[in-house]
Amino acid sequence: MDLQLRDKIVFISGSTSGIGFCVAKTFLQEGAIVYINGRTEQSVAKAVDQLQIDFPKENIKGIAADFSDAESIRQLIQQLPVIDILINNVGIYASKSFFETTDKDWADHLEVNVMSGVRLSRYFLPKMLAKNWGRILFISSECATLVPADLIAYSTTKAAILAVSRGLAQLTKGTGVSVNTIIPGSTKTEGAEQFLSNLAKTENKTIPQVEADFFKEVRKSSLLQRFASVEEIAHTIVYFSSPLAAATNGAAIKLDGGSMGGIL
Repeated sequence: MDLQLRDKIVFISGSTSGIGFCVAKTFLQEGAIVYINGRTEQSVAKAVDQLQIDFPKENIKGIAADFSDAESIRQLIQQLPVIDILINNVGIYASKSFFETTDKDWADHLEVNVMSGVRLSRYFLPKMLAKNWGRILFISSECATLVPADLIAYSTTKAAILAVSRGLAQLTKGTGVSVNTIIPGSTKTEGAEQFLSNLAKTENKTIPQVEADFFKEVRKSSLLQRFASVEEIAHTIVYFSSPLAAATNGAAIKLDGGSMGGIL
């Protein structure tokens, strides 16, 4: 299927690894012009080099920015052209009890996970509205409603993203611009693979055993009963970024494997 993304200009925050990196690869497969982003020049350069090996004929650029710093975001925006598609993917988390989570931890989560998308959208949404086409996607998490006890700050920010996204969608009424949220469930990113590997060593089990135990004991509500692949998440993100998804706006699209429950 041709997603009609050839030469569309895409910026993906937090895209040197994990879901963001796979999203970049999927856009490149569709012929888009892709700007990736990471916190350091080194991580960005490494990711760009990897992508150029696989896509030597496609247009790939990288810009480093620290999303905990508003000035760094301002400098990032100055280096970007007018983009067609904005993927607000960057995020941080820290596994801590509520009582150990400091004010700084809360502020850091809000700054990176929420304000990064707010600042980028505040700049790019008016430009999309002016040309009457654009896509903004926020990447939330199943933790927005499941709220693990050790991820309360993270979960709070992922829930806040849903409100920001829906509110921005209201501003696009009657235009060719849409704003949606993607809600992934447990996904086998590099971080998840490392977590499973460490746990397997600690508990003297195989990685498949540890993964099965996770869904039996921790993520019991999952209907999928396995980690989604980054490719499965990326394919859906790219589809909803395309002209083919014009009828979807203001939506929260669950890729949670059924873990969040409910009929909506």
